[in-house]
Amino acid sequence: MNELIASFKHGLIVSCQTETDDLFNSPQLMTKFALSAQMGGAVGIRTEGVENIMAFHAEIDLPIVGIIDGQFENGWICITPDFKDIEAILKAGADIVALDVTPRKRPNGMDGIEFFDEVRNRFDVPLIADISTFEEGIRAAEMGADAIATTLSGYTEQTQKYLNDEPDFRLIEELSRAVKVPVMAQGRIWTPQHAKDALKVGAFCAVAGSAITRPRSITKKFVDALNMKNS
Repeated sequence: MNELIASFKHGLIVSCQTETDDLFNSPQLMTKFALSAQMGGAVGIRTEGVENIMAFHAEIDLPIVGIIDGQFENGWICITPDFKDIEAILKAGADIVALDVTPRKRPNGMDGIEFFDEVRNRFDVPLIADISTFEEGIRAAEMGADAIATTLSGYTEQTQKYLNDEPDFRLIEELSRAVKVPVMAQGRIWTPQHAKDALKVGAFCAVAGSAITRPRSITKKFVDALNMKNS
């Protein structure tokens, strides 16, 4: 197992990134979230974009998982779409790269499987495979992913019908039993109990983002819950 990945065992990675229209959408403010996560005991940080990666690299002492958001032709988010993005991520100071390993065709004409295979050949860097289904996780493990993250469960055309307000515990458990590489629980980790339950069903570590770094989303969840109770 890669040494950096091994350091994540049973810990919390905090995803410090936000939406483009968010008040906190600046490298300086995102760095404050990353520093707060470090002070709180996080074992790693995940972030999007060269500017955030560079800012974090200068300020924090935790491993940085870097991604760059792109788009598929139909508008769906594509995590780290091309080789130039990986080069930029590494140049900015990321220690680990995460990328979409679903079978969808990327803007560069390669599907996620072909792209991952070529990335594995070209770059000597730990790779986290972001997947949405059990089959995708198995394939990523077979192809040499250093870790598998359930990031995209509920966020692809194939899986959106299963989207709810809970982590995909079933996928986490099934993959943890089926593969030897670490399985990271990511996606809808809203509470400490979610993270704890993910580890109980076999996750190597947990990744939380919006529940920590998006005050607007957190506030909306409270408001929505109160409105439901009063209706």
